[in-house]
Amino acid sequence: MDSQYKTNNDGGESRSIDVKVANPKSIRSSDFLLRFLAIATTLTAAIVMGVANETKTVPITLLPGADPIFIAVPAKMRYSSAFIYFVVVNAIASAYALFSLLATMAGGKGLALFIIALDLMMVALLSSGNGAAAAIGVLGYNGNKHVRWNKVCNVFDKFCRHVAGSLVVSLIGALAFLLLVLCSILNLHRRSR
Repeated sequence: MDSQYKTNNDGGESRSIDVKVANPKSIRSSDFLLRFLAIATTLTAAIVMGVANETKTVPITLLPGADPIFIAVPAKMRYSSAFIYFVVVNAIASAYALFSLLATMAGGKGLALFIIALDLMMVALLSSGNGAAAAIGVLGYNGNKHVRWNKVCNVFDKFCRHVAGSLVVSLIGALAFLLLVLCSILNLHRRSR
């Protein structure tokens, strides 16, 4: 910071401070990039999870000692309410990110606090959707011996890779929204000085 001394009307010195403010174009470009990243990641996560399906032929033994019967068993996203919730949350976050990108590009200054609040809501929504899908994913990967739920990722490996990939991409989207909230708070803090 540079300081300058000026003489005021009554002959005394007054001190004025030149404050260097962050470049508004760099703030806008980071906001644009983070919102674009949020759109891309949440849309990708919703699409990858939405198209995740796999069918495998598995042996099922009906009676002990009898020959197994081979049945085609599908694994689809729509069979789990947690995965459906995950897709819906990511679709909502993607649509909101597009809306907020357009609103911030239009220069809606009055919407700043509203957009920060909605960004924070997207962090919460994505975190809940990621947590729900991750819980089912871990159950599919490890199973649960106490309730005799077998792991399924050893059979449906492609499906589980799709689930894991979409979770990672959605986590990046949630991080982008969190960074947007932090940048907005820092920007408001700088303006209030």
